[in-house]
Amino acid sequence: MALILHIETATKQCSVALSDKGDLLFSQEIALEGYSHAEKLHVFIQEVMQQAKLSFSQLDAIAVSKGPGSYTGLRIGNSAAKGLCFALDIPLIALDTLAILAAQAQPLVPVGLVVPMLDARRMEVYSAMYTAQGNCVRKVQAEILDEQSYTDFQEPLYFVGDCQDKMKTVLQQPNFNFMAEVVYPSAKDMLAMSYVKFLEKDFEDVAYYEPFYLKDFVGTTPKKQL
Repeated sequence: MALILHIETATKQCSVALSDKGDLLFSQEIALEGYSHAEKLHVFIQEVMQQAKLSFSQLDAIAVSKGPGSYTGLRIGNSAAKGLCFALDIPLIALDTLAILAAQAQPLVPVGLVVPMLDARRMEVYSAMYTAQGNCVRKVQAEILDEQSYTDFQEPLYFVGDCQDKMKTVLQQPNFNFMAEVVYPSAKDMLAMSYVKFLEKDFEDVAYYEPFYLKDFVGTTPKKQL
């Protein structure tokens, strides 16, 4: 067995999932206008463990969404993950939040690039870029959106995330597509990535690990890197 508990709290959605060898066992999640992580996270963790009829001592690892995202949400989720790893003496797996968001969209995209974005403030976003097969072609960055953003790209671009209304006001090229069904990263989309890291023993040093708080914004237009 490879029982992994997944925690995703980088946005308004509080999400928990339990997997065995990359297969989903149980999950709980909710997205509310007000952040509910402090009230819901530990309840959801308890619920998925009870649904699986497993004890915490049977867990093999904890996987957590490391950011970027909400400072408060990341702090709550990552603190819970580290606390469980310390208490249970099991490894910590950290996954990029935007990779988790992109993974939700990739099965729905036949060709082109997936551009996951999370809202920051005003026209600022955290973004990255992935192929439909899941390969990262542009790493996480902070950027300010304007009418020239992404105009260098001719192939279909699929934008996902919690700031699509804001995106649409400036990203208006014919090859730009918005996936309204993919809004928040979910713990259910962490399973495959965390299992690969588990098999490769790609773990974090729990004592020194910190979430990825990306704060710097630059008003530059992303350049094509394919």
